[in-house]
Amino acid sequence: MAVLLALTSLAAAQPRRKIIVNEDCSGPGGSNMQTLLLLIQSPQVEVLGITVVSGDQWRDEEVAHTLRLLEIIGRTDIPVVPGAVHPLVRRRDESQLWQERYGKVAYAGAWDDRWWHEPNIVPSLPEGKPTTKPSDEDAVHFLLRMVHKYPHEVTIYEGGPMTNLALAISIDAQFPELAQELVFMGGSLSPRTDNPEFVNTPRHEFNFWFDPEAAHIVLNAPWNKIVCTPTDISVKTHMTPAIAKQIEASGTRLAHYISRFAMYSPGADIMWDEIAAAAWIDPTLITARITRYMDIDLDRGAGYGNTLTWSEKDKPKLTGQTVEIQMDLNLERFYKMFISLMSAPTPPSH
Repeated sequence: MAVLLALTSLAAAQPRRKIIVNEDCSGPGGSNMQTLLLLIQSPQVEVLGITVVSGDQWRDEEVAHTLRLLEIIGRTDIPVVPGAVHPLVRRRDESQLWQERYGKVAYAGAWDDRWWHEPNIVPSLPEGKPTTKPSDEDAVHFLLRMVHKYPHEVTIYEGGPMTNLALAISIDAQFPELAQELVFMGGSLSPRTDNPEFVNTPRHEFNFWFDPEAAHIVLNAPWNKIVCTPTDISVKTHMTPAIAKQIEASGTRLAHYISRFAMYSPGADIMWDEIAAAAWIDPTLITARITRYMDIDLDRGAGYGNTLTWSEKDKPKLTGQTVEIQMDLNLERFYKMFISLMSAPTPPSH
């Protein structure tokens, strides 16, 4: 609670920081939903909207999970804006042929055979069907409208494939420069883990792999600043039943949602996206950073979609700008912050 009081005191002295959450909002529960909650629960943050992109699940299913979450916590004032259904180039049948040649990936998100369904189908939601509706605006034009309305004030948070952002850049080349910065979870360098997703392919990461062309466009755009949370730091975290139980003790509807669904989704034992959000709120959580040039392997071979990085001395002639890459964090403070924000009453709309 001391962490929450400190954040509240700081927020009272400063204007709230504007952010758009661009996320593949799979649910119920899990890293994507918990990332939305971290940002919404912070008294320092003004979430202008949630732009949804296919990734872990299909867009329409993700939109439904997001709407229902906002109903549960009483924040239906936040726009939920549908974005891209498909990647720029990749399609499921092509990715299946690629896996037959180069080896099956451990996780394929919306394309995964274990829970495959057609894009326009929204399965029954364990948390209940939403009664509210998404925005009539599309994600790309919402992103563009917001950065023009608040030039150099809006952080773009990306927790999924970068399709929406690439489309926005393609329509309006000013988009990256008008945003304050880009903060994203994605990419992989050399994570120390026995997770099957990375043991044989340490440079493989789902958000990049699902839409490599989009990631290439985004990483080479003229952002004022880019901050990356790679898998190397995500795999150091663990969402546990003990954490969920601590949160549940607060007795709020949000806490009940977390305790019921925190471990519901595949891979929910790792807090993939939450670090990027938490470290944007409080950068002192990060204890080690490196700076690299970053891009994506777009060759259609075994490394298609893999993360590429270079230092200043070995970078290729054509490359984008540098990326600040987070490599370690204060785990104890991160968990304390997460538990405090998830246990607090939800801030009302302003």
